[in-house]
This record gives sequence, C-alpha cells and structure tokens, in this order.
Amino acid sequence: MTTLKDILAPTYMQMLGALSAWLGKIDEEKVQDGGAALLTARLASDMFPLSTQIRFACVQAQEGMFRLRQEVFPPSIEELLEEGRNAAERPGSIADALARIDSTIGIVKAAAADAPDLDPATPIAHRLPQGMVFDLTAEQYVRDWALPQFYFHVMTAYAILRAQGVDLGKADYVAHMFAYLRPGG
Repeated sequence: MTTLKDILAPTYMQMLGALSAWLGKIDEEKVQDGGAALLTARLASDMFPLSTQIRFACVQAQEGMFRLRQEVFPPSIEELLEEGRNAAERPGSIADALARIDSTIGIVKAAAADAPDLDPATPIAHRLPQGMVFDLTAEQYVRDWALPQFYFHVMTAYAILRAQGVDLGKADYVAHMFAYLRPGG
C-alpha cells in the first residue's frame, strides 16, 4: 500500500535534487558575485525572486513532512520563510542556496524514515499567515496543497533560470525519469 509519505518524500527529494543540479549548471560568469544578480532575478515584477523560490520550495518540503508527522514545525521553517520574504534585499549566494537544498533533503529523509503512516482521512487544518484556514483531509492536503505549492516554487525557479540563460531543458526537469527508461529506448 502506498502511503502519503511514500508520495511526498521521494517527490521532494528528487525535485530538490534536480533544483540543486540546475543551480550547478550556472555558468561561472554568473556566479562571480556569488550569483547575487541571478538570485534576485524574477519572472515578473510582482513575483518573488529566484532566491525566494528556492527557499520556499525548501519550506514546502519541510512543512509537508512535518505536517504528515503531525508535529510542530521546527524553527528552520520560520527562518526560511523570513529569509524568503526578505530575499530581494539579502539573496545570499548560490552556495547558500545549495546548502539549504542539501539540508532540506536531509530533513525530508530523516522525517520520512520513521514517519507513521497517517490515515488519508485524518483532518488537517492548514493555516496561512493571512488568517485563512483550509480544512482538509491528509489526502487532500497532499494532493491539493503540498505538491502543487512545492511544484509552483520549483517550476518558477526553473523558469527564472531558463529566462536568465542557464542551459536547461526538459531532460533536466525530468532527470529522475531516466531511471525508468527501457533499455534500447
């Protein structure tokens, strides 16, 4: 039987790994300043910059795992949220972003290792900072919030990197699929 953690944890780890690989493809000339110019790039003026998209992808992965464990969020989540909200002024460096991703992958692995199998019908009250509360089952939370929000930030990071000239293509986005490629295909 596939559990909710069996869906979330591998998805988070493979896509965070992909995000890390995308950052690794940045030309050396773009990281002369630690990548600050690239990390402040946006798709639109009213969207968060790349540095925030990376941080928020990490937030979503950590939040999803701890919510399914029915545990209080660790301070790292609030720290990442605060950093993300202020990332336009303090984008950090590509090395910082890679370290955050690596740390988050470690947190997801550890959280999944001994996470109980949560009943998909378990009620979850998902509160947003603006005061809105969504009443969901655990299954609805995973399907309708956790995965879409995570992918939004990962895909936005991908789009920003592409728009800034980083050499990425569809194969970079679905690199995890090559493990399933039929020999000779």
